[in-house]
Amino acid sequence: MSYALIRQAILEKKAIHATYSGLHREMCPHVIGLKNGKEQALFYQFGGGSSSRPIQPEGSKENWRCIEISKLSNVRAVDTVWHTAPDHSRP
Repeated sequence: MSYALIRQAILEKKAIHATYSGLHREMCPHVIGLKNGKEQALFYQFGGGSSSRPIQPEGSKENWRCIEISKLSNVRAVDTVWHTAPDHSRP
């Protein structure tokens, strides 16, 4: 169910609010699919908490997150400003 919701959010350029690793996340999904056989999505996180690294200022490529969809809970789509950065590649 979360996969379909996130896929639709990509098509409609909506943000996703969800819980991941015990933290509330606010993020915009950009790509969805399988990675290593698991459903995952590439998100640009613009708000909420992060256990891996702090959220950087808007437009920073450090805010990209690849998240396993099955580990998300309380997933909902939200109408808001679309957030992104110019390059999702990082080492």
